[in-house]
Amino acid sequence: MAFWAYILACADGKFYTGHTDDLERRLSEHQTGSHCDFTSRRLPVELVWSESFATRIEALKAERVVGGWSRAKKQALIAGNWSLVSHFAKPPHERSNVTYRSPFVSSEVEKHGAALGACFSTTLETNGEEIIETREGGL
Repeated sequence: MAFWAYILACADGKFYTGHTDDLERRLSEHQTGSHCDFTSRRLPVELVWSESFATRIEALKAERVVGGWSRAKKQALIAGNWSLVSHFAKPPHERSNVTYRSPFVSSEVEKHGAALGACFSTTLETNGEEIIETREGGL
């Protein structure tokens, strides 16, 4: 029997992370609004990432780890960009002076960076290619 960890994208832009032993059934429950108050108020939802595991414990651990990640790190996982996942795994003060561009990051993040006088972006190209820029004034 397979167990799954998964991420859903909700209609309001939020992510929901969960685990299950029947991915199709659980997705159907989310879509109909049964068994989960969080997603029932944010329909429709879309499955954007899933991974199978041999045991429920492994799937639960993955749910807890991924659920605790930042939005940017989850977006990198969804896009399959492992170098960006690694980048966001480091604390901000330990990240290199290299930045990534992505259409997924909200404009609020970019406004915050601009307010600090930094010339950077935290985004990822949709075609899977990274655009790397150096910071002109670090944070």
